[in-house]
Amino acid sequence: MKILVVGGGGREHAIIMKLAESKRVEKLFCAPGNGGISRYAECFDVKATDIDGIVALAKKLAVDMVVVAPDDPLVMGMVDALNAEGFMTFGPDKAAAIIEGSKVFSKDLMKKYGIPTAAYETFTDAEKAVSYIKQQGKYPAVVKADGLALGKGVIIAQNEQEAVDAVRSIMEDKIFGESGSKLVVEEFLTGPEISVLSFTDGNIVVPMISSMDHKRALDGDKGLNTGGMGTIAPNPYYTEVIARECMENIFLPTINAMKAEGRTFKGCLYFGLMATPNGVKVIEYNCRFGDPETQVVLPLLDTDLADIFEAVYKGTLSDIDIKWKNECCSCVVMASGGYPKKYPTGLDISGLDDKGQTEGVFVYHAGTKFADGKFFTSGGRVLGVTATGETLQAALDKSYAAVKKIHFENAHFRTDIGKRALSAK
Repeated sequence: MKILVVGGGGREHAIIMKLAESKRVEKLFCAPGNGGISRYAECFDVKATDIDGIVALAKKLAVDMVVVAPDDPLVMGMVDALNAEGFMTFGPDKAAAIIEGSKVFSKDLMKKYGIPTAAYETFTDAEKAVSYIKQQGKYPAVVKADGLALGKGVIIAQNEQEAVDAVRSIMEDKIFGESGSKLVVEEFLTGPEISVLSFTDGNIVVPMISSMDHKRALDGDKGLNTGGMGTIAPNPYYTEVIARECMENIFLPTINAMKAEGRTFKGCLYFGLMATPNGVKVIEYNCRFGDPETQVVLPLLDTDLADIFEAVYKGTLSDIDIKWKNECCSCVVMASGGYPKKYPTGLDISGLDDKGQTEGVFVYHAGTKFADGKFFTSGGRVLGVTATGETLQAALDKSYAAVKKIHFENAHFRTDIGKRALSAK
């Protein structure tokens, strides 16, 4: 098989490396890719959101499958365009991708079908949102832009002033663009967060190994929200009892609800969950592999990923026995100083070999470019330094030992990835 992967971050690098293990895969392409991906797949300078460009590239390369990894092209309908041209694709169509594309849609779906989530209200008018917040008078309060915002469209307001500012900045100043023309105000939930990616062909849902993301920029879960500063898998809070509860109350009901709405979901459905004192609740859905969760989940997969992708497309997922390695995995993100705000690019990276790797770990490239035989930074999150081990501590020790060998100016990383998981009872 010849496979084209759409996207250019750490998640796409992880997907490509897992596909490369398949005996069925003969050639891998990526658009736009990045410096690290270019050492393993042929990259083409076509934007991930350029639907016509990706369709034309898939035709030119005569690929057997296209994997659409990022949220934007999925929500825009790239899978529909590829399917119309007869390509086998992995990813939901536009009608199903709305589960991430609109938080208002997903919250209303959960309310309609009794899927546990935080209490909420939706607004298209800033003044009404502000008066609702003041009337509730409960803090922290969660304010979410309706549409896509690079994983950063959620503001947790600690008091009334912060909540009002959040509404104004989202709806009036449009800090997330048109994504903020509607918003959701919801109750703040407490408890351990759990990320569960799942494969689904619209008929059955197969959860992957659970993971734990670390969203805040600084140690101790302080600082701004980011796209993710590191992950570990499996998540110790995702017990067998909780897994059963999720399958019964959340996973299957969600798949069935989407089907009932005429929006059958086929692809990777991500469940962002919180184990609250009143049971597990859905914080958010994503219509694709999470980043950086994919970087710790796929290394533990023991089944051919190309087979799984094909079965999802054909609706035959129940024919595949998906197996996992009995190990732990950790990913420490090395980001540019200043991320998630302003940061420089084009900084020289040292400590990587010609494949962009360092001994003892696998380095997934998120924001790099390769030029004149060297790697340079080209994004906020630059590298995901990933290791597996028999225990979580063993995996983390390897990741952090490797982080010390890699250098670029003002590199920033958290030193406490996995700490909460290690202290879990």
